[in-house]
Amino acid sequence: MAEESFYTTQLQAGLGLISETKELLDLWAPGMSVSQLNQVALDSGRFPNVTARRLRNVISECFSPRYLISNGAPAQHLKILSRNVSGSDLSQILLLFTARANPILSDFIRDVYWSRYAGGYAEISTVDARAFVERAIDDGKTAIRWSESTVRRVSAYLTGCCADYGLLERGTRSSRRILPLRISHLASAYLAYDLHFAGVGDNALLAHPDWQLFGLAREDVLEELKKLSLKGHVIVQAAGDVVRISWKQPSMEALCDVLSQG
Repeated sequence: MAEESFYTTQLQAGLGLISETKELLDLWAPGMSVSQLNQVALDSGRFPNVTARRLRNVISECFSPRYLISNGAPAQHLKILSRNVSGSDLSQILLLFTARANPILSDFIRDVYWSRYAGGYAEISTVDARAFVERAIDDGKTAIRWSESTVRRVSAYLTGCCADYGLLERGTRSSRRILPLRISHLASAYLAYDLHFAGVGDNALLAHPDWQLFGLAREDVLEELKKLSLKGHVIVQAAGDVVRISWKQPSMEALCDVLSQG
């Protein structure tokens, strides 16, 4: 496993951080560095109950690796969308980038959450999360073997983060009820275009693992794309295993403008 793919404990700096992310998106401007954003956030007075050290960690270890990658493109898109779209729509896109930045969360959702959901289970417990973490360590997915306390904390971070994004119920119980997640029209359009502009071919796009975060297999993705075609975002031509997509928007910024208008 490549070094950059090792599971980390980065979720400890912050789980979903949905409200904090919205505030930081409002303060952030294109070209702003992490240190500049930190100073602007400190001066804004919008985080009265957060220590300066905590705020610095949130920005450098959570906001930056999730949304300031690719010259801040995700933050720029989210800043456009956050003005008008619903909280649940925005939350699904935040989940996408948080999972990309934290492979341990991404794999937990795919391998534990959706398998438990498909199996008809009603809950996911910290015991389930712990078993996943311990198996990952045994499989060499961490750079070093984690201590007992780290395993315990990371297991709680995984279920807590899922709760923040609406996959599990909130609360402090050791077992949390599974809440069914359905990808929204807006998140579906955003993900499809994001993969397209990243250079993923039309056929490969349908099987991209990012869709699995939302429980979608290839045939499900094709159905989502057909729904997007009815909304005028794409044109889909499918013949057997070959799919061709005509993309209506010339850029992600143009798509986000359209999506933010409803």
